[in-house]
Amino acid sequence: MSDQSPPFRTAAVIPAAGRGVRLGPGAPKALRTLNGTPMLVHAVRAMAASRAVSLVIVVAPPDGAAEVKSLLADHALPDRTDFLVVPGGDTRQESVKLGLDALPPGIDAVLVHDAARPLVPVDTVDAVIEAVRDGAVAVVPALPLADTVKEVEPRTDGSPEPVLATPERARLRAVQTPQGFDRETLVRAHETVTDNVTDDASMVEQLGEPVVVVPGHEEAFKVTRPLDLVLAEAVLARRRANDGF
Repeated sequence: MSDQSPPFRTAAVIPAAGRGVRLGPGAPKALRTLNGTPMLVHAVRAMAASRAVSLVIVVAPPDGAAEVKSLLADHALPDRTDFLVVPGGDTRQESVKLGLDALPPGIDAVLVHDAARPLVPVDTVDAVIEAVRDGAVAVVPALPLADTVKEVEPRTDGSPEPVLATPERARLRAVQTPQGFDRETLVRAHETVTDNVTDDASMVEQLGEPVVVVPGHEEAFKVTRPLDLVLAEAVLARRRANDGF
């Protein structure tokens, strides 16, 4: 009988069913192009760049799975990684759950990654996976805040908003993706938690399970507004200049 344990296998789920309203009219956010390549393809490549990721599941718009499959087939992706496209739901949470439902047996860790974070470096992906491999049930990459943060009383009429408190900045982090999880823990969270969901890690928190933070990266920013597209193009241009392609 062999003393060797089975390999630790990781899959990534990329929910890409949103419309991206804040980027304005046109194609869904994930299909907007950066340097001529859809953001979704950049995001898929970012996950597949990690040799620890054996499967990437893309959760497409409910009526757009065929289009996304064709899109991925038209772009070069690493041969060592398997890819699967499934139709998503009406909300991000529903889409992630549908991605989890499509996971095959033998997957130990699951990454959930925003398609709108197309430029996350592979070192960040690997750091998240390593933390899960070392025993953490939920891991998020995050950055310290550069700005002072104010808690306010929201106003919907456009009037000035009263400040309620100034949180201690040293204790705050801006969370990014991919977020990494022990598979069983994330599945249990999606089966039991429905309220106050801001991200997948918050669902695990509601189970009473610990969530830990690893260092994020400034290039893992979320492309949400038109100015973010300009910044993302600049990052890609710098990478081409540095890497020679």
